Amino acid sequence: MTDPVHPGHLPAPARPAAPVRTVVPTLFPPPGYAHAVVVEAGTRLAFMAGSVPLDAEGNLVGAGDVVRQTTQVLANLDEALRAVGSDLTQVVASTVYVVGDEPATLGAAWQVVDGSALHAGPHTSTLLGTSCLGYPGQLVEITATAVVPAGA
Repeated sequence: MTDPVHPGHLPAPARPAAPVRTVVPTLFPPPGYAHAVVVEAGTRLAFMAGSVPLDAEGNLVGAGDVVRQTTQVLANLDEALRAVGSDLTQVVASTVYVVGDEPATLGAAWQVVDGSALHAGPHTSTLLGTSCLGYPGQLVEITATAVVPAGA
């Protein structure tokens, strides 16, 4: 049956259950993320492009400062999520890319992520060290998948 208000479109499905985040008790306890997240079919998802540490004019924020860049990346990601009716608390999966191969550098970025609204509830996450990212001087990038709540 099609939606009479929008011919050709199916009516909106009933609101599905919230994502179920699972930390498997027989595996190593993850520091601030879940091993798996299950989202019921019919849930609207936003697949976000990599968020980068640029301001609204396209200037790099926090040159040489992984903490400042991570803070800017999270602010940009949250703004992009809000533009599609979601926010950091609705993220079910993320990948954090950090230029560097030292655990301390990756850890500094992770501390900012861990202290943000992105970690309002455990979600699946991967932290990766890489040799470079797309913009000159860029040290951090985060990609994410988030639930877009009904009515957004």
